[in-house]
Amino acid sequence: METYLIWLVAGFALVIAELVTGTFFLLVLGIAAFAGSAMAWFGQGFWLEALCAAAVAVAGVFWVQRQRKTMQKPDMASLDLGQAVTLEAWVDRAQGAARVKYRNTQWDAEVEGEREFDRGEVLFIRAVEGNTLKVSKDRP
Repeated sequence: METYLIWLVAGFALVIAELVTGTFFLLVLGIAAFAGSAMAWFGQGFWLEALCAAAVAVAGVFWVQRQRKTMQKPDMASLDLGQAVTLEAWVDRAQGAARVKYRNTQWDAEVEGEREFDRGEVLFIRAVEGNTLKVSKDRP
């Protein structure tokens, strides 16, 4: 079998495998195999074919990694922002740590701003960090 056909079969196998996985890395390797096939078609030696395929693969992998970094989804705003919570108890008023009731469950909360209110006061969610609510008296 001709060398360019081996490179072509490898390229198609990698592209088909990419369709199953969806990572783009196998697509890059498939394109690199096609580049090696092109070098074989033009009658170049095996080492030049392999060097061309390796160069295309390395460049493609760096390109995919760079694209992944730039195309990361921005953080979605929490649907809880602006919702009302009720102060249940202070854990540490000086540090602003409290327990609040939200959606019929008690949550840890950090109170921002004014802290001169007691149990039963209505506060509003300003941010969510993990399972701690950042709340304040002012509606965002």
